[in-house]
Amino acid sequence: MEKAKVSMAKMGQGFIAAAALVLATLVACSAETPEAQLRHRVGGMQVAVEEKRVGDFMDGVSDDFTGPAGMDRVAMHNLVRARTFANARVGTTTGPLDVRVDGDNATVSFQVLLTGSTGRFLPEQAQTYDVTTAWRREQGEWRIYHARWNAPR
Repeated sequence: MEKAKVSMAKMGQGFIAAAALVLATLVACSAETPEAQLRHRVGGMQVAVEEKRVGDFMDGVSDDFTGPAGMDRVAMHNLVRARTFANARVGTTTGPLDVRVDGDNATVSFQVLLTGSTGRFLPEQAQTYDVTTAWRREQGEWRIYHARWNAPR
């Protein structure tokens, strides 16, 4: 009986230690710098495109998104969906991110190489773009509200 009490006490201490560790991890995540949060968000959106999770990509896009030639959020969704599903494999390789934060607004600029293939070993399509994106915090999350891109000459 005495052993059971000791084991229960140790389990209780273990639970408290585990709960404290989880809490510390959550606090550390929320203490992440805005720049780190943006880098994480861009990386997550990149992976979402490669894994054809269009909805997850669009979670990072603001409802009032604008892009080139009057593109809105619906047009962006359709573009991403069409490009990801037209290819068996999609690749995105970004160059270094230039992140500039100003309070709850930010700009992230980078080059990206987009590739697509029908499933063969080498991609059949490839194009590099210069991309500039404008971000803002919406309900505690960074979301892109404007983007422009062009193929360098």
